[in-house]
Amino acid sequence: MITIVFAEGEAEKRALAFLLGRFSGHVLRSGEHLVPEAALAALADQNIPFTVKGKTTYEQQMAAIRDSASSSVQ
Repeated sequence: MITIVFAEGEAEKRALAFLLGRFSGHVLRSGEHLVPEAALAALADQNIPFTVKGKTTYEQQMAAIRDSASSSVQ
């Protein structure tokens, strides 16, 4: 997995619309996106601008899992 960010909201919306159903990934609360390496070429082919932050760390992967867990019901 690779961590990427988008500079503008419109590019992020286009990217999410394109990536849904094609690639798995996660969006962190920080605004960073965790995507597989194959998604980078696909985004570039669609002329969607993004910045690569680097390989996804274990902590980022765990944060994505924790963020997606439902909160407890009281």
